[in-house]
Amino acid sequence: MQHHTQTIWNDSESEGNEPLLSEKRLETVEIEDTGLPDDLTRDSLELPELSEPELARHYTRLSQMNYGIDSGPYPLGSCTMKYNPKFTEDIAALPTASAHPDRDADSVQGILEVYHELQGYLAEIGGMDAVTLQPPAGAAGEYAGLLVTKAYHEENGEGEQRTDVIIPASAHGTNFASAALVGYNVIELPEDDDGRVDLDALDAAVDDSTAALMLTNPNTLGLFERDIEEIASLIHDAGGLLYYDGANLNALLGRGRPGDMGFDIMHYNVHKTFATPHGGGGPGAGPIGVSEELERFLPDPHVRESGDGDGYELATPEKTVGKVHGAKGNWLVLLKAHAYISRLGYEGLQDASAKAVLNANYLASQIDLEIPFEPFHHEFVASGGEQDAADFAKRMLDYGVHPPTTKWPGIVSEALMTEPTEAESKTTLDQLAEAFNAVTGEDDDALEQAPDQTSVKRIDQTIAARDPILSWHGLDD
Repeated sequence: MQHHTQTIWNDSESEGNEPLLSEKRLETVEIEDTGLPDDLTRDSLELPELSEPELARHYTRLSQMNYGIDSGPYPLGSCTMKYNPKFTEDIAALPTASAHPDRDADSVQGILEVYHELQGYLAEIGGMDAVTLQPPAGAAGEYAGLLVTKAYHEENGEGEQRTDVIIPASAHGTNFASAALVGYNVIELPEDDDGRVDLDALDAAVDDSTAALMLTNPNTLGLFERDIEEIASLIHDAGGLLYYDGANLNALLGRGRPGDMGFDIMHYNVHKTFATPHGGGGPGAGPIGVSEELERFLPDPHVRESGDGDGYELATPEKTVGKVHGAKGNWLVLLKAHAYISRLGYEGLQDASAKAVLNANYLASQIDLEIPFEPFHHEFVASGGEQDAADFAKRMLDYGVHPPTTKWPGIVSEALMTEPTEAESKTTLDQLAEAFNAVTGEDDDALEQAPDQTSVKRIDQTIAARDPILSWHGLDD
């Protein structure tokens, strides 16, 4: 198999790397006396002496040295890193979409209308009675949902009694962190031999100290929890709440609703499911939906129709948990989600989930690795077997594709957790499969030296984690 490499044009002095602007031709600019205090001024400034084409090419080359969703497939399992359609970016860039978050409600009625419509869309998609758009990320949505959980139990006089949140061992790490941050004890729940919730272990863990069970369905192995109604009954009969982690909602769009399964609270990763930007340190959004009995605890403010039926207003829920975000939500991210849902419509969302499941199953059928747990939906977890999963992933980079998530969940040896999403074509899936199979047949020496076809070669992950260089200034040390 041929490597999918890319030629990067570099300045001759760079020795294979794009030089920093400060390393290019410099000119010294004399600064005129401004009358400012001496500690706020300087006598001269060194600037790159570059033409516009040189500057444009510099930043283009830098962009080509990184891998992104616009470069190729990004099959990180349980992250739903799908392509972001550009029409949503165009809508967010409209001058009329620009508004300061502190504008009063009367002057942003169009924005509040979009908020209100999106609340309704998400409530319908999730089978929830009310939605808040405030949380700025999925983990923030978890935190907000657990604050609602705590407020609910406190109102019932059980705040001190309900101390535990049960979480499956294979759950996202943010579940554990969010529960601990709210002050709950975390009870880790093992999987059964089929990779799903162990009902006997759940029954043993549930008692009158249970505040909630946090669950992803399908779970991180891509498996649907077939006993979800029994699970919901166990939690509800004990007086607890059932929380849905929306990380894998992409598998259910238009086909199943968490509210119909018995979930009381859920968060939506609109930056995963509804194709707003995900990753790269940019803004996200993690709205939460709740059942009717929990609506009064939602964060403040909440967008609703005005009492006179003329327009929209910001209201404070009766027993609100307060603010979880400085504004009403990450407006432009939520606008993109609204545009995506509006463009696709109900049938389009159904089609997206169908293709997500189809793509995962097609890709799995084309690779020469063991997949211990099935039938799966939108994602699967293959085992690297005797090959180290991290080395396997690094080697995949040399074949021009981004690797899957590695080493998680721990129930699969040398896990390679893969979610191709609905956005990828059969041609792209075949390219991914070729990369998987090519690496499967290679020896340890090749894997341990990888990657060697990328702009940055193999790094020491331990040093990178313990002693990160967060600025180019650190390169002088």
